[in-house]
Amino acid sequence: MRVVLAEDLFLLRDGLVRMLEAFGFMIVAAVEDGAELERALLEHRPDVAIVDVRLPPTFTDEGIRAALRVRERVPRLPILVLSQYVEQIYASELLADGSGAIGYLLKERVTDSAQFVEAVRRIAEGGTVMDPEVIAKLLRRHRTDDPIAELTPREREVLSLMAEGRSNSAISKHLVITERAVAKHTANIFMKLDLPVSDDDNRRVRAVLAYLDRDRGADTPLPRPVARGEPARRTGGRRP
Repeated sequence: MRVVLAEDLFLLRDGLVRMLEAFGFMIVAAVEDGAELERALLEHRPDVAIVDVRLPPTFTDEGIRAALRVRERVPRLPILVLSQYVEQIYASELLADGSGAIGYLLKERVTDSAQFVEAVRRIAEGGTVMDPEVIAKLLRRHRTDDPIAELTPREREVLSLMAEGRSNSAISKHLVITERAVAKHTANIFMKLDLPVSDDDNRRVRAVLAYLDRDRGADTPLPRPVARGEPARRTGGRRP
């Protein structure tokens, strides 16, 4: 699997290169600014791009802007944003076309190399992987005609976990319910969101988009679903 990596910090960039190569990825380019990223993406057309939001020279939005420009020219180019920050506008823009192959993870919360690699592969295969904190930031107050408001609390839990990129099997284990129950909840979600019959992956992406596409306004935090007996998740850690 061919990867283009954009990260301005040398030690982090080198560490990511070494880790990905150890898992069998081919790093076709490792760059440090937005202009180099755009050139590398257009030249190599990689299987997945791993992009920091803030790159030189201004350290504002060069990375994600370059990725968005290329994605307009190369539809469905898989992009994983790996950032220190939640950029709500750009996260929404990444998800806007509904085609999937998108991820947004926070650097400080990536603490397991195998899980990170699994996320990279899922995005390369057309899936969507969102950090729970990104989801919380993107949530907005409900409109009166918002179909999400029709979901039960359990269906919202299932949809929240779908937004994290989890399979039905992983959701069932997390919530300590059967896979059959998860399938029933997802079917209800698709029906309430008026998602037409198509392949499940496509409908899952569209359901996630409906969940994240909120009106602008004050945030309404949604507690992260916690399975019975699960210890509180550690969110601290050393910043890369």
